Amino acid sequence: MSQAQAQPGKQVMPLAEALEKLAKLEQENKLAEADDLASRMLAAMPEHPHILHLAGIVSYRNGRVPEAIARMEKSESLAPDMPLYPRNMCEVYRGAGRLEDAVRAGRRAIELAPKDARAYFNLALILYEKLELEESVRVADQAIALEPDYPEAHFERAEALLLAGRMKEGWESYEWRFKLKQAEGMLPKTDKPQWDGTPLPPGKLLIIGDQGFGDCIQFGRLIPWAALLCPQPIVAASGELQPILKQIPGIGKFVTRWEDTGEYDAYIPLSGLPRLAGIGTDNVPPAGYLAAPPELVEEWRVKLDRLCPKGKKRIALVWAGRPTHKNDKKRTLKLQQFAPLFARDDICIVTVQKGEQISQAGGYYGRAPLLNLGPEIGDFLDTMAILKNVDRLVTIDTSVAHIAGAIGVPASLVLPKAPDWRWLLEREDTPWYPSIKLYRQHEAYSWDGVIERVAAAL
Repeated sequence: MSQAQAQPGKQVMPLAEALEKLAKLEQENKLAEADDLASRMLAAMPEHPHILHLAGIVSYRNGRVPEAIARMEKSESLAPDMPLYPRNMCEVYRGAGRLEDAVRAGRRAIELAPKDARAYFNLALILYEKLELEESVRVADQAIALEPDYPEAHFERAEALLLAGRMKEGWESYEWRFKLKQAEGMLPKTDKPQWDGTPLPPGKLLIIGDQGFGDCIQFGRLIPWAALLCPQPIVAASGELQPILKQIPGIGKFVTRWEDTGEYDAYIPLSGLPRLAGIGTDNVPPAGYLAAPPELVEEWRVKLDRLCPKGKKRIALVWAGRPTHKNDKKRTLKLQQFAPLFARDDICIVTVQKGEQISQAGGYYGRAPLLNLGPEIGDFLDTMAILKNVDRLVTIDTSVAHIAGAIGVPASLVLPKAPDWRWLLEREDTPWYPSIKLYRQHEAYSWDGVIERVAAAL
């Protein structure tokens, strides 16, 4: 059969055209339409390997992971020598937490297509997840050898090097981040050069808050270093960061729009300062470079004294991150997963969660009283002031952890087995924030025992 299934009153679509349309719908994120077309095509040709494969990708994108794997495994069994199939299966298995299967698929893809740079890149991703970092770098290097201007491979190499503590090499590869598709618009369209660390006249360096909130808070400590060489730099960043970054000494002007920067001689992404400053694990500038306004701390103290039962420890809590973050799936939890904390009757839970996930607080049940402050938090200054009025923060890897670390508030940070590079390997502390203690997964994608350890240590 060479045509997609016809419906009454509809013209039959040739198979090649239907396959092309299905792939395009998926790529354009028109997932409901893609789902409908995939179902009709499968009904007509349930044993066609490429229909099965594309339908599996659509299932995965729609969150139906078991169905995706079943479809894609069947596709691979029908066409075992098609290199595209194990290459894509590698990523689907990774998303399902089946890392050994992902490695098998990744190696099979390379075996079938030894000149396919994307196959090596996918395998490098899996090896990072397995914390086989030297091998991840080696495989990423193979991808780069095949395709020297492959930004994703360079960036994956950078993350593996940085996680391993090989900072000097890592920062160099990290420069490729601006050639990633998702980086478009992060830097101004300008013919000015990127700053190389040489002195400039006052007000002639533009520093750009180029990454997420947490990154900007983390690297903000290096603005005074840049200001020693280029006094009164212009800082361009999100308006949400303005109240806290403006606390950092040395800044000449803070802007939130490119057209307000004025004239400058060179620019530097904020996340590029560690490379120029030669930052390694042994010379991180100290924390304590941010502070909550005293009057706001007092305002929240009065409120919390009134709302929290006397005699109980106040434990601030964040359980979910930004859904658009590339690693949100493996770092975000559900509120109920913190049940070992809720079973204690000597604490009061103070949620500083923002966003849609606040709604989970409505289903809270536990011995510890819960105070949901999320709806009352206006900006990062409120978060800072609240944190100065609690005994400890318990959080996932999100910007609130960076705020706590930057102002010296004790925090327990729960991390996936393969964390973001900044948290390094196999240590309970971090050179970036001495007040933070790290609690890592023992097994990838499993939070079993992690929250229990946090609760026991309170």
